[in-house]
Amino acid sequence: MGEEVETASPEIIIPVEWTQAAESIAHDHLLPSPPIALICGPKNSGKTTFSRILLNTLFQNTRYDKVAYLDTDVGQPEFTPPGCLALTIIEKQTPDLTIPCLKTPERSIFYGDTSSKRDPRTYLNNVFSLYDYFRKEFYAPKEGQKRAKPEVPLVINTPGWVKGNGYDALVEMLRYIAPTHMVQVRISTESKNLPAGAFWLEEDQELSVSLIEIASARRDAYNRSVTIRKDASLIRDLKIFAYFRQCFPSDFSVDTFKELAQALTAHRPCVVPISKIKVKHLHCQVSSSEIFYALNGSIVGLAVSSAKFSDSEHETPWCVGLGIVRGIDVLKDIFYVLTPVPLRILEKVDLFLQGLLQIPTRLLQVSGCLSPYMSTNVLLQS
Repeated sequence: MGEEVETASPEIIIPVEWTQAAESIAHDHLLPSPPIALICGPKNSGKTTFSRILLNTLFQNTRYDKVAYLDTDVGQPEFTPPGCLALTIIEKQTPDLTIPCLKTPERSIFYGDTSSKRDPRTYLNNVFSLYDYFRKEFYAPKEGQKRAKPEVPLVINTPGWVKGNGYDALVEMLRYIAPTHMVQVRISTESKNLPAGAFWLEEDQELSVSLIEIASARRDAYNRSVTIRKDASLIRDLKIFAYFRQCFPSDFSVDTFKELAQALTAHRPCVVPISKIKVKHLHCQVSSSEIFYALNGSIVGLAVSSAKFSDSEHETPWCVGLGIVRGIDVLKDIFYVLTPVPLRILEKVDLFLQGLLQIPTRLLQVSGCLSPYMSTNVLLQS
């Protein structure tokens, strides 16, 4: 996973309330360790924008030259492709608050779906595994463990699904992480908001978190929250476009889905030995006779089975990136894979994770071909 060059933000209005909230977290001198701030609220309320503001504000504190960012929104992650959960270490401010950008995560897990609804337990275990890694490597570790790196603050962005099972998942996340600060973004439609206060704590539990409530930034003349409807599907497609655009040099002319589709069709794929790879299907079962049919022409998570955080009770293989299975030749023992993952890293991959992440339709329609990534002569074992 690579990085995009960021430019200065166009003029946007940041509420004073938001600025004050971010500064109160970044300059909380009562904390013995850097802050761990979790941002929550209903969808389209501005959680991601506030998270970016908080990132920048933390860099203004001379104590911190790095900030960790734990993205738990598999549908619209900030720095990685959809379907992934990731811990990213940010080393500079992100001046453009309006344009998402790709960054290489410190650790990533391929969940394989754009919503946690299908398997909330696995989703939470993945979040907890990343958080455990952060604690050991970048924060105060558990008793008996040694920290490998200096302590850094953590910003946690959460999904906008805050009702039903989404609420239950958020409660579990808050109880496990126990942040120093919890920022709740509230909109004017009260029925869509989370409960006020420390709603995740039991009645007899002591409050040890700083609670901050801020109003959604977008409001009309009657002081009502105005949510801008986002085309979630288009945003995901654009993230996948940006990710596989990295297969080509930055000066290579690829600006549209059609151009990228043509370029990927002509791009030379990487060769991965079938005999080296184990295949794991996420969220579904596939019979052994159908494995190659299911894999061919699909997006897979490229993982290293031995690369697990062994100190966590929630062990999950780390994902090093995504790939498109371009074709399969069983007789030659070859997977043909399109991926921006460097060859030196790809050589370590021994696990393909197939979830429900789809190749955008715009990348399939090339010269009248329904699926240019699917080989017409896939060979199967008899």
